[in-house]
Amino acid sequence: MHVDLPLDRLLEYRATGDAPADFDDFWRSSLDEARGHALDPRAVPVRTALRTLDVCDVTFNGYGGHPVRAWLRTPRGADGPLPAVVEFPGYGNGRGDVLEALEWASAGFAHLTVDARGQGAAGSRAGATPDPVGSAPAFPGFMTRGIEDPATYYYRRAIVDAVRAVEAVRALDAVDPARVAVVGGSQGGGLALAAAGLADGLAGVVARVPFLCHIDRAITVTDAHPYAEIPRYLSVHRTRAGAVLRTLSYVDGVHFAARAAAPALFTVGLMDPVCPPSTVFAAHNNYAGARDLLVWPYNAHEGGGVADLRASLDFLAPLLDGRPVTARGTVTVHGESSGG
Repeated sequence: MHVDLPLDRLLEYRATGDAPADFDDFWRSSLDEARGHALDPRAVPVRTALRTLDVCDVTFNGYGGHPVRAWLRTPRGADGPLPAVVEFPGYGNGRGDVLEALEWASAGFAHLTVDARGQGAAGSRAGATPDPVGSAPAFPGFMTRGIEDPATYYYRRAIVDAVRAVEAVRALDAVDPARVAVVGGSQGGGLALAAAGLADGLAGVVARVPFLCHIDRAITVTDAHPYAEIPRYLSVHRTRAGAVLRTLSYVDGVHFAARAAAPALFTVGLMDPVCPPSTVFAAHNNYAGARDLLVWPYNAHEGGGVADLRASLDFLAPLLDGRPVTARGTVTVHGESSGG
């Protein structure tokens, strides 16, 4: 059912509260620290049964110089450097099997599917990247690991890894570094927004039903996981809400959106209990660059499903012809368009 704000209010909805005063300095120093370690991207060819795509097992160094794994898929026989799509996984997922996620490369892109460190055992796609950093006591999952300090928080590491993934794909011979886009759904959409706010010169962004947006609201209007991990933690650590909310403000997609310039496509389901619609609209409405939005009134966290994939492929297709991606500022609701 619709349990959030009505659509007319969502279209104008904005989060209250500013980014922390040292938000930009925090992320600048986090990335500078990571860049103190060699990026060292390695792409090792992998033999598969696929006859139309080539696959490489990619490793690069992310946060702390820790190795991060990814698959790179490219169309077999493609000439010249290709536009690239860097895809981040949903919560609990990793890069998956070598035979999964073949659509982007089949469409003509170089496609890097990146692990989320420590994840890949709770979703449908396996991971291969450990997180060697421990934390104080945390609720099972990833949302509360190191959550009382932004410097130790899990998503600091995951977001730095996401930016380093963009840098790594740009360093690969198969890729045109001027034509790199980031995409993802749910957690992957949140990481795509973070990369959009931190990585310069992206050609496009696709954030499907993005997670990690307007987090302070999300944890009070839904009891669905993964957001539910945070109030469960606070129900035990009753006096730590101030520290927790401060940490979450450093990873909120609303603040990254305000710093992003690449044309973007957002999607949202108005019956989504996992990423409440108001949290997605808050990020969309705060996005600094041109953006389009697809609204699915009768869908939950699946959003538009395959229709979202089709729209994403169409949105980034100009990159295949050397043309820029464009967003027109439209909001499309159940097949009807209006200026936004």
